[in-house]
Amino acid sequence: MTFALVAASAGIVSIIFAILLAAYTLRKDAGNARMREIAAAIVEGSNAYLKRQYRTIGLFAIIIAILLYFALGAVVAGTFIAGAFLSALSGYIGMAISIRANSRVAASAELGLKNALALAFRGGAVNGFGIVGLGLLGVAVLFMMLGDPALIIGFAFGASLVSLFARIGGGIYTKAADVGADLVGKLEKGIPEDDPRNPAVIADNVGDNVGDCAGMGADMFESYVVTLIAAMLLGSMLFGVTSVQTLLPITLAAVAIIASMIGSVFVRASNEKGIWRGMQLSLIVSAILSAIGFYFVASSLVADWSGIWIAGVAGLVTAVLIAVVIDHYTKREGAPVRAIAEASRTGPATNIIIGMSVGLRSTLWPVLIVAAAILISFAAAGLFGIAIASLGLLAMTGLIMSIDSYGPIADNAGGIAEMANMPARTRKITDALDAVGNTTKATTKGIAVASAALSALALFAAYLQEVGLSSLNIMQVDVLIGLLIGAAIPFFFASYAMSAVGKTAGVVVEEVRRQFREIKGLMTGKAKPDYARCVDICTRGALRQLAAPGLIAVLSPIIIGFVLGPAALGGAIAGAIASGFLLALFLSTTGGAWDNAKKYIEAGNLGGKGSDAHKAAVVGDTVGGATQWEIRAKTLQVLQ
Repeated sequence: MTFALVAASAGIVSIIFAILLAAYTLRKDAGNARMREIAAAIVEGSNAYLKRQYRTIGLFAIIIAILLYFALGAVVAGTFIAGAFLSALSGYIGMAISIRANSRVAASAELGLKNALALAFRGGAVNGFGIVGLGLLGVAVLFMMLGDPALIIGFAFGASLVSLFARIGGGIYTKAADVGADLVGKLEKGIPEDDPRNPAVIADNVGDNVGDCAGMGADMFESYVVTLIAAMLLGSMLFGVTSVQTLLPITLAAVAIIASMIGSVFVRASNEKGIWRGMQLSLIVSAILSAIGFYFVASSLVADWSGIWIAGVAGLVTAVLIAVVIDHYTKREGAPVRAIAEASRTGPATNIIIGMSVGLRSTLWPVLIVAAAILISFAAAGLFGIAIASLGLLAMTGLIMSIDSYGPIADNAGGIAEMANMPARTRKITDALDAVGNTTKATTKGIAVASAALSALALFAAYLQEVGLSSLNIMQVDVLIGLLIGAAIPFFFASYAMSAVGKTAGVVVEEVRRQFREIKGLMTGKAKPDYARCVDICTRGALRQLAAPGLIAVLSPIIIGFVLGPAALGGAIAGAIASGFLLALFLSTTGGAWDNAKKYIEAGNLGGKGSDAHKAAVVGDTVGGATQWEIRAKTLQVLQ
């Protein structure tokens, strides 16, 4: 229990660190009256959406908690409620700061790149370190109370439920608003991105926060706690509940939190090219410090420590390597993005074709990297080694989520700078921050996808242990059927999710067209658009459309398990891991590359803004608006 207390203490330190960063962010100047007015509209829209979403999720959570109480008892129901609450709280905390940091970053941009970058990253770090603090504290405290990781499975289930609906709803909202705003504003009216005349511009900025901060925050909280609990559960099954291996995962996570705090200090830059380099350096420093900490923990606690340490380092190295690979495919000046931009000169069709080819190609190296991590960790420490590798990959979640949350803050800051008619030099700085934000979002999503694959394998191993299956024979008919069905589920899930984006975006497009048509003086700037109307459309559309993909994720494992049996469900999990991993990599990387191809042209290349190449790139970016929403096969967590 001493190690659980150490982990809980590290969680508290992380939360205090997040609070200090929040205080630092909120002390900064929020800008002039116009900037504050725009930021207030974003705050109002974001809070309204999150309130309605959590009300919907809360109803589901109460019903499921009651069912769990009667089926599995008060302990499982109670831990389920705790997981759901902390997951929702994680999403809210990150969004609450991001919607207040945006105008402050825009104001700081007037003082230079260095000030704006520091504030944007620290605002995002509130989300990152708040998530890992709450996650580690929750798991450690529950283990101290209950003494068995099997009894806190409900905590992971509660986090998964909120994550599922928060990510789906937030994703539908943000991408529908983004697509709807761009299609009419840029293509039909020829006005800049974030132009205050665009009726969907506030909805677009709200979407960045509810999708990429609140939704992604709940998502990463779930991934983090599921990985911790899976590793602890597998350790208890293989070595016993009272073994050191059961407590090792949360002890390693505590070390990584401290290492990530130190690494966050290295995020600094004096020019645009240095922004992403600074973030990469922070990841590398955190990985090295975590590896050193893992060595001392493993060698102190485990007799045969070398295999455990090698597995943990394999996970850490995987995170860094995937960041490098995704950066190559999505950075604005990189060869793949320039190839997409060049293809835009011949129209939208070639832009989309080359963009898809880049996305398809980008899946190979991450898969090889993860495969190598699996091979090394299994050779070093068996099935438990895979669980430790997945923990190593997610150990730096605090820093990874800080980098991810930086993106929407920078994006919003650029929007506010545009709408408030700030000087060109200020917008140039916010544009530079935003361009890197596209790469950071794609990179952190790639790491999240890889971690989902590894943690899914750990859970898969735990599932096989639980149902008494030492292995699966894919030539056994029920396993083969399950494998095929499981491989299809992520595609089926993604189709409904993307359809929801398209339907909601269509309604937004019609509303934006209506306002330009009916509000006299809107195009000349003499009249104001009805921003609230587009915000409401996105809110209602997102909540209405999330039911189908959510039910697919929740019901598919139940149906497969009861109809075809546990072996078939094992096959379905294996199929979903393989296809979902590849699909998620393709979707997230392609979207990031399309977005930065557009920004490459907007920077003055290939004719710049308003050129035919730019119009084609905008079309590609709107398609990417649906794909970059990192579907990430949320069915994986539910299946297990």
